[in-house]
Amino acid sequence: MWEYITFFFNATILAAALRMATPLIFTSMGGIFSERSGVINIGLEGMMLTGAFMGMMVSHYTGSPWVGLLGALVSGAIMGLIHAVASIQYKANQVVSGTAINIFAVGFTVFMLRTIFNVAGTSPPVPSIGNVSIPIIVDIPVIGQIIGRQNPMVYMALILVVVVHIFLFRTDWGLRLRSVGEHPKAADTVGINVFLTRYMAVIMSGALAGLGGAYLSIAHLSRFGDGMTAGRGFIALAAMIFGKWTPFGALGASLLFGFADAVQMSMQELGIPRHFVQMTPYILTMVALAGFIGRATPPKAIGKPYEKE
Repeated sequence: MWEYITFFFNATILAAALRMATPLIFTSMGGIFSERSGVINIGLEGMMLTGAFMGMMVSHYTGSPWVGLLGALVSGAIMGLIHAVASIQYKANQVVSGTAINIFAVGFTVFMLRTIFNVAGTSPPVPSIGNVSIPIIVDIPVIGQIIGRQNPMVYMALILVVVVHIFLFRTDWGLRLRSVGEHPKAADTVGINVFLTRYMAVIMSGALAGLGGAYLSIAHLSRFGDGMTAGRGFIALAAMIFGKWTPFGALGASLLFGFADAVQMSMQELGIPRHFVQMTPYILTMVALAGFIGRATPPKAIGKPYEKE
């Protein structure tokens, strides 16, 4: 029994769980911005995929993964703007708009990969962001193995959670954002620009999802592959719901799903069929939503286009 516990709960697995959770953290934080403002963002998967591709492409042409990161952020923001225009300006069905973005992103990245790099499936290697060590912490037993040497984007994601929490619950801007998602008519009455607030929130959502995608292509790996997000945008959406639209709740859910992802890689060493093991993170996502979705209360105005009187 102890052998199984140490097999699944050890420093190597926990460090891998943190790495696997990082793109989910970025993207779920983006989802919180959008949905707290009242706009459903099913398009997180497509925004992640676009960010992964653009981060790789910009890194390839500039030779700098940090510039690539900026490219991913901008491309994700543009996708967010498209979703915002469709959902807020033209009051399109938000789920349909997000789904369209997901479909577009798959076709766009495949087409651009073949057009620009003349390859199918996987891009050539590009400059990537390497791991860094934190002095003192890296020398602490176990803890140092888990968080002492990680990719800078892992630390950025953890810092982002704190920043988003402070923004949402400790600033006037965060209060305005939440009020727009709860009761836009009342917010408009006291002078809050509902449309502008929602636009900024959805654009921010896309930008953070783009960073989540860029982590996969220029930090976790050093290349882009067709469909490399592999449903992580939807898992991030589930983490946001599981975390009840709060930053620390979404962080906890992302770490849980990241742990499941790390475990499924280790389980392959036990001789369990690979395809069955790879189902683990997605099964856990469905179980989590089935068990907790009824208890999670979304913003009251979510999914409802605002009509200014």
